[in-house]
Amino acid sequence: QVQLVESGGGLVQPGGSLRLSCATSGFTFSNYAMNWYRQAPGKARELVASIASTGDTTNYADPVKGRFTISRDNAKNTVYLQMNSLKPEDTAVYYCNSVIRRFDIWSPYWGQGTQVTVSS
Repeated sequence: QVQLVESGGGLVQPGGSLRLSCATSGFTFSNYAMNWYRQAPGKARELVASIASTGDTTNYADPVKGRFTISRDNAKNTVYLQMNSLKPEDTAVYYCNSVIRRFDIWSPYWGQGTQVTVSS
């Protein structure tokens, strides 16, 4: 079955960096765009970054432009989110996501999330 497993979250001071990873299985990774979302306490889940299946196109939410970088390794079936210059407002649970076609049905799939806390 489809699995997305995030890792790399943790506690970091403002201005610090973290690299999130999302290891996937159960589908042809190289065929699908991948996304990172985040959800802060009391707020709606928001799209942070997206990357095309080939990795040649990326998009970012305005709050993270210039600080976060999404990338993928299709040989390892893994997508990454490099987060630099972290701010307290980046504190959230970060989720890996893709919309995948199985049995002619397109459905969103989510990982379990990884907590990122930015605090001094």
